[in-house]
Amino acid sequence: MQQRKFQKRRFCKFCVDKTPFIDYKDLKILRSYLTERGKITAGRMTGTCAKHQRELTAAIKRARNIAFMPFVEK
Repeated sequence: MQQRKFQKRRFCKFCVDKTPFIDYKDLKILRSYLTERGKITAGRMTGTCAKHQRELTAAIKRARNIAFMPFVEK
């Protein structure tokens, strides 16, 4: 029989901090949810809940359209 390895449960950083909304101008936070190629990281990888993952995605897309962030990292 194989033993299962239990990983530490990830938690939503935005729920813990009780952030009212995710600001598209806060590039330091938004960059931490992108891969080195510029893709948005999935919620199951980062631990964000579904509500905040949707807000995070909208904020990243908004920052890209206003040219605060690049679409693709080189």
